[in-house]
Amino acid sequence: MYSMLIETYISDPKEKEFLFNAIETLPCITKKANWALQWISSKEATFGERLVAFAAVEGIFFSGSFAAIFWLKKRGLMPGLTFSNELISRDEGLHYEFACLLFSYLVQKPSKTRITNIICDAVEIEQEFLTDALPVSLIGMNCKSMSQYIEFVADRLLTELGCEKVYNSTNPFDFMNIISTEGKTNFFEKKVGEYQKVGVTSNVMDNVFTTDAEF
Repeated sequence: MYSMLIETYISDPKEKEFLFNAIETLPCITKKANWALQWISSKEATFGERLVAFAAVEGIFFSGSFAAIFWLKKRGLMPGLTFSNELISRDEGLHYEFACLLFSYLVQKPSKTRITNIICDAVEIEQEFLTDALPVSLIGMNCKSMSQYIEFVADRLLTELGCEKVYNSTNPFDFMNIISTEGKTNFFEKKVGEYQKVGVTSNVMDNVFTTDAEF
């Protein structure tokens, strides 16, 4: 999806190449990637710690970029990009919620101090990324408000993981809801972006139990 969007919106071949290799060409992206990979491949970290880091990647590292694109949606700009963003954000929202749910079932959890340190590290890295990604102020969005939004998202994640808030920041964006799977769509305007609910089928006759399905 991301590669298709770059192909569509970027015409300069050199700029395309630069963006396709952002993990190597942009230091702030490299830092985010290295932080995530460090936790994924860690032999010393516990499963609980890695799960917290995964939740931070899904809930914090994506939130600033999603907010910037939803800013375009609020202004009715680039509908193709914003709808793609809705679909992607719903995926990341499910990953985030799954991580928090799985964490709630862990018997041996990391200490609250350890959880808070992991989340705060992610916040610092994401704020640094957004400082580079958003060097100019836009109407209703700037570096300061974006950093505040990241803190707001981080506080929400901390409470989901059973910790106290650190930043006590409010949501500065009236147009931005926390990444979730709840979508509101005018059916006659475009394809629905929200997921079909579990147990709800498009045809009542499809909703049957069988033991002879072919695999």
